Amino acid sequence: MFRMPCQARKNWQQLANEFGFHFHTMYGEPYWDESAYYQFTLEQIENDLEDPTAELHQMCLAAVDKVVNDEKWLKLFCIPQAHWSLVKTSWENRDPSLYSRLDLVYNGKGPAKFLENNADTPTSLYESGFWQWLWLEQQVNAGVLPRNADQFNSLQEKLVHRLVEIGQHYGINQMHFACCKDTVEDRGTVQYLQDCATEAGIKNDFVFIEDVGIADTGVFTDLTDAPITDCFKLYPWEFMLREDFGEYLDDAQVNWIEPPWKSILSNKALLVLLWEMFPHHPNLLPAYFAQDARNKVTQGKWIKKPIFSREGANISSIERGHESNLSPGPYGEEGFVVQALAPLPVFDGNHTLIGSWLVDDMPAGISVREDSSAITQDLSRYLPHVII
Repeated sequence: MFRMPCQARKNWQQLANEFGFHFHTMYGEPYWDESAYYQFTLEQIENDLEDPTAELHQMCLAAVDKVVNDEKWLKLFCIPQAHWSLVKTSWENRDPSLYSRLDLVYNGKGPAKFLENNADTPTSLYESGFWQWLWLEQQVNAGVLPRNADQFNSLQEKLVHRLVEIGQHYGINQMHFACCKDTVEDRGTVQYLQDCATEAGIKNDFVFIEDVGIADTGVFTDLTDAPITDCFKLYPWEFMLREDFGEYLDDAQVNWIEPPWKSILSNKALLVLLWEMFPHHPNLLPAYFAQDARNKVTQGKWIKKPIFSREGANISSIERGHESNLSPGPYGEEGFVVQALAPLPVFDGNHTLIGSWLVDDMPAGISVREDSSAITQDLSRYLPHVII
């Protein structure tokens, strides 16, 4: 695994705008960065990333099965009791999921270490599935990269195929797509999925989460009062289960993507349960609920995370029992977990994180993010990768 300097494409910013990649630069700082790329061997991809991703995913599904059948764990995962049936029924019905991303620490030598599961609302999808592949094709054609350069990336074709399967599962040819207002990255992610749905033969409508209404009949509606019966929502389940409209979820009869059972996988309590179910697994890090770990964190280095958190918010480090705040944020009300520290590798002064993508149960590619800070956040740079 190497970080290789690279000649950027001429006028790539203009090309990005033409292709709808409007968040390549955010707040005056580069988000997409093609001044370098990360180079892997095929063995590294297959043995250290792809195979462990598939195994970790199956372990996560086993954890879901345990949680939905155990009130103790439902409480520890902070699933509101009013929605236990919704989550359990979704799992028992095997409501189909679309995609997810595992965050891994990897420096070129295995085993990769599992940090968390972005199973409900992972972004950086467009740049992973399409934009970095376009970069590869154009750089190979320009002679900047060798002809044998490849990429671990079947994300787009698998997304389209999975949307076909979901359409067949529910017997639909129309679907709503939704995200929050005032976030160009979320809107870009959802627009990309709408394009994939169109390719899959599914007609689609868009509605902002803030514009979703509830009819007198208890059905969710869009701004045209059309019923929302099948919906991909880039909006967290931990929010949906607690908001005013949450009381209508059981009766509204919406086929949600991602389904309610994904609320278990996008939860940091998952790290604790996995370590209990699969202790000393080579791809896992020791993890405990913070209230149970006072004696454990007196030795070594640990990271403290809220049970619900996003974009690297509210992270602390604990070294020999002494806690230091690393990032601010609004999370932590539900409690915290601690996870043994696995430092991100540093390449040319950049802390590097691997995102390993799955579509349904199948590994589908990787993304590489880097930051001058040891915490990967929403503005951390995205760099393409190659296999040579």
